[in-house]
Amino acid sequence: MKQISGGVAAATGFTAAGLHCGVKNKNHTKKDLALIVSQGDCAAAAVYTRNRVKAAPIYVTMEHLENGVARAIVCNSGNANACAPMGHENAQKMCDVAGEALGLSPDDIVVASTGVIGQTLNIKALEEGIPKAAAILSKDGSDDAAQAIMTTDTVKKEFALQVQIGGKSVTLGGIAKGSGMIHPNMGTMLCFITTDAAITPEMLQAALSEITARTFNRVVVDGDTSTNDMCVVLANGMAENPLIEWKDDNYKVFSAALYQLCELFAKSIAADGEGASRLITCNVRNARSEETAERMAMAVISSPLVKTAMFGADANWGRVLCAMGYSKAPFRPEHVDIQFQSVVGSITVCKSGEGLAFDEDSAKSILSQDEVIIDINLQEGQDNATAWGCDLTYDYVKINGDYRT
Repeated sequence: MKQISGGVAAATGFTAAGLHCGVKNKNHTKKDLALIVSQGDCAAAAVYTRNRVKAAPIYVTMEHLENGVARAIVCNSGNANACAPMGHENAQKMCDVAGEALGLSPDDIVVASTGVIGQTLNIKALEEGIPKAAAILSKDGSDDAAQAIMTTDTVKKEFALQVQIGGKSVTLGGIAKGSGMIHPNMGTMLCFITTDAAITPEMLQAALSEITARTFNRVVVDGDTSTNDMCVVLANGMAENPLIEWKDDNYKVFSAALYQLCELFAKSIAADGEGASRLITCNVRNARSEETAERMAMAVISSPLVKTAMFGADANWGRVLCAMGYSKAPFRPEHVDIQFQSVVGSITVCKSGEGLAFDEDSAKSILSQDEVIIDINLQEGQDNATAWGCDLTYDYVKINGDYRT
């Protein structure tokens, strides 16, 4: 397995495009429309937000993917088309226009939106922009597409991997966006993955559901679950590997590659949290069950007090133990060891549930790095879980204090 370039258009048979069409009028330069297209029909799988308030594109995409088949993805930024007048009609209109421009059935189009909630979508701009995007689709279009789906993201999120399955070279690639309103409970904020693997819709859905539970579902920026969260995978089979139709060895190889790709996206989303200055990784090891470890890791990574301590590079390990205690996961505090780690070293701050004397300057140096690991050893079992988040800074409040205006 190796990482390659090309993003969402890296796999055989896929092209992409991104451009500015003016969805959000006050920004006249940012790309705000992305289009991703396969040469042939694709097995399709998706996971969606568990927020009871769902944006119109979620419902339209759910309808279109009932048969497990799709050919293209159209997505705009600048407006979420959630709780908005004419929401369903405008989401369907995006598919109609894309279908006409691409010569496809609208039912084979996945539609997504991201941006401000509650405002009417500028459908006229999209009607004019989608045919223009269709006209510039290319194998080099992933970069533009990745930029077009960004909102408060500070960096584009674009990865691709190559792996051997059944003697054939199989490629998986994708783009994602996510920076704020992140506490998924489903999959991710917006993530579009393409692959030339030959796999049935049922096996693709099984792999995606299993993997998002251990990657995107363990990312927290601010504890808010978006109305628009969606992760979609399209597989066109053009790699001509033996068809993956049950959970055999080829399925395991494909799943491992999909996991690695999703973990790359999960970590990049956490690191790019709104206003964040560092990525926080929480490992919970030797738990009674994976569920116990996951619940505890998520509690720690979600804690505002832990997040602010990380911002201040303050080795306040008591906040970590406190979050573990209210996670409702069973454990024995008297067995817990806590260590802070980064590229410059590691320091044990809690042993068997009690504080240790440690060098504050060393601890501050460790916690001042771009990525900090909170390592928790429960010493009660063999199961582990990892969650990802970021620190909570002054800039988070600045960004979200006037996000709508």
